[in-house]
Amino acid sequence: MREVPFIDLAAQTRRLKSQIDARIQAVLAHGQFIMGPEVAELEDALCEFAGCRHAIAVSSGTDALSMVLRAEGIGSGHAVFVPAFTFPASAEVIVLAGARPIFVEVDERTFNIDTDHLSAQIHAVKGSGQFEARAILPIDLFGLPADHAEIGKIAAEHDLLVIADGAQSFGGRIGDLRVGTLASITTTSFFPAKPLGCFGDGGAILTDDRARADVLRSIRNHGQGQGKNDIVRIGMNGRLDTLQAAILLAKLPGFPAELESRERLAAHYDARLSKHALLPIRQEGKSSTWAQYSILLEDRDRVAASLAEAGIPTAIYYPTPLHLQPAYAEFGAGSASLPVSESLSRRILSLPMHPDMDDATADRICDTLIRAIDRSRRATPRIVRPAPC
Repeated sequence: MREVPFIDLAAQTRRLKSQIDARIQAVLAHGQFIMGPEVAELEDALCEFAGCRHAIAVSSGTDALSMVLRAEGIGSGHAVFVPAFTFPASAEVIVLAGARPIFVEVDERTFNIDTDHLSAQIHAVKGSGQFEARAILPIDLFGLPADHAEIGKIAAEHDLLVIADGAQSFGGRIGDLRVGTLASITTTSFFPAKPLGCFGDGGAILTDDRARADVLRSIRNHGQGQGKNDIVRIGMNGRLDTLQAAILLAKLPGFPAELESRERLAAHYDARLSKHALLPIRQEGKSSTWAQYSILLEDRDRVAASLAEAGIPTAIYYPTPLHLQPAYAEFGAGSASLPVSESLSRRILSLPMHPDMDDATADRICDTLIRAIDRSRRATPRIVRPAPC
């Protein structure tokens, strides 16, 4: 039985082979493997695509977050508010900066930060006087932009910086505004499995603020000033290498069409699965990149095992919320209960999602999933409650 790829990067590479090969050969010919001309070209292209004024291409999405925290002077004694239901990079950079991650509950339907709980956590931190609240780090989980309008209002009320983590949502929109313009500063990732991915690690920082962009470019290159040996601040090696920039330049022109293909696949899943599982929510005025198509099931593990037997891979994002991870126990996170995040981690299941999937494969996935869900429901014993006396 042929196994269905969860993310078919090989198919994408075959489709774009001539463009990718030409871009790579150009880099090999000029030999500028670090900060070659393709890096600046990519930054211009990212600005044009996202609608922002400045793009800083960097070594990874994680390094992008780390550089922003460094540029903003966020460190010891500071608190940064971050969702608990997400990938660990968003919280680990806070800890590595010396600051305190304050975990926030997420909305059960959008999977994004719960703004009511965010407000409550901000008031709790301010009331304790133990840490200075400095920033909110919302994540556009699975490609759906968070409620940036409400987050912005909360941030303005408390004089906090919003650092939008668009690692999964580059290409998404709210109205006419793309990710990269929804907050004063946005980071993204070009990890290969992301909707726009390179052939290794890569990322970018997007902003309209020229002064911020200048500081970030300096931090990216060991804190350099005007001259190579003019070190004006503590920096790091956060450069995106030229070959990765070249690969992204080969992929970017076709990216809008790939986003449309992802949307068509998500709509196909919606139509086939709406009566069988709790599906990802759609919000008016927002477009998702569908980095993941994630459903909620009460008997998730049994269904996933049935799909695996049929050659259909699935993934669990995320099996343990960050506030329950052992690495964060020393911050007192493990004692808190975030019931929505904990419930999602037990029920969530992500299906194969990529722009090269054909309808026949999508139907095979849906047919197999529906059968697995039906079998699971029949196998689950029903609890019969006695009638009241």
